[in-house]
Amino acid sequence: MADGAAITETDLVHLRRCVELASEALEDGDEPFGSVLVDPDGTVVFEDRNRVKGGDHTRHPEFEIARWGAAHLTSEQRAGSTVYTSGEHCPMCSAAHAWVGLGTIVFATSSAQLTEWHRTWGIPAGPVAPLPITQVAPRIPTRGPVPELGAEIRGLHARMHDIDA
Repeated sequence: MADGAAITETDLVHLRRCVELASEALEDGDEPFGSVLVDPDGTVVFEDRNRVKGGDHTRHPEFEIARWGAAHLTSEQRAGSTVYTSGEHCPMCSAAHAWVGLGTIVFATSSAQLTEWHRTWGIPAGPVAPLPITQVAPRIPTRGPVPELGAEIRGLHARMHDIDA
């Protein structure tokens, strides 16, 4: 765990929804990522999945959550909210999260895991360094990765790349 805190049953419920959203994205021809925003009262207030297939590679669900949170939540609500996501935020999304003042991030799989899967499968590196959230936005509390979801998410990424994993 990035900050040492244990993953709770509530965390797992929200992370499983993120995996469902990632699967929906893949079924729609997109990259398999999904995210959920939970307010300080524990209510899911926004969720989204990747929508980059049209060519706009900023259409990550974590970035959409930052935009939505900035427009719809007070600064106090944002600070007390939790973002759940199937994959650790990229640097763009980490920065957006920090700039709008969202709270904790809980991720099912890490950027390091995804990078290793891609390396193993011979997938070229993307145009942005796969920095962990803590390097981009060091004051954001994080928890993850979650081992019990790793194989399922790895499977979604393997399907995206037609890898027999």
